[in-house]
Amino acid sequence: MNLVPLVDNEKVTAILPVQEFAEGRYVFMATAMGTVKKTPLSEFSRPRPSGIIAVDLDDGDRLIGVALTDGKHDVMLFSSGGKAVRFDENDVRPMGRNAHGVRGMMLEKDQRVISMLVAENEEQSVLTATENGYGKRTPIVEYTRHGRGTKVMLISTGGVLIRTKVKSIREMGRSTQGVTLIHLGEGEKLAGLERVVEREDDEE
Repeated sequence: MNLVPLVDNEKVTAILPVQEFAEGRYVFMATAMGTVKKTPLSEFSRPRPSGIIAVDLDDGDRLIGVALTDGKHDVMLFSSGGKAVRFDENDVRPMGRNAHGVRGMMLEKDQRVISMLVAENEEQSVLTATENGYGKRTPIVEYTRHGRGTKVMLISTGGVLIRTKVKSIREMGRSTQGVTLIHLGEGEKLAGLERVVEREDDEE
């Protein structure tokens, strides 16, 4: 059963489970070309069978990250060139579904935003992995807040990640390369990174 009618070359890039379309909640979006947008969740409460517009994209751009926010958190964007930027989500004013959005990150030529993270608190750490087998965990406080549109050095080389306990990856500064998380075969690249919450019986 096709729940989402897609046009040619269109793909689903994010899914947000929503129980209620409460006021004061937002859908925060980021695109590969560095545009960000924050739209009240309530504007998505009346979908149509054919779908409704979430963001106006430039030719060649695509949605890379979507999250529910409440106006109280920082947002982090990470680029394919090893850069990161962290800014207060309130630097982005709420706008309607048809709006284009604003610049969230400055990008070098041929680079793209590849990931978006909503920072919940200062006790968190950020796990990054590169396509050639390196990874590291960095305290989130090392990513100082800047205005959107700026850039900060994050990593410089490539990795992949298998199922690994986060605590086994020691914390390292932003400017370090990281440690090998997995030895890759020829031609292998990083496909994705996802947090896994395990049950107690999994530990056994």
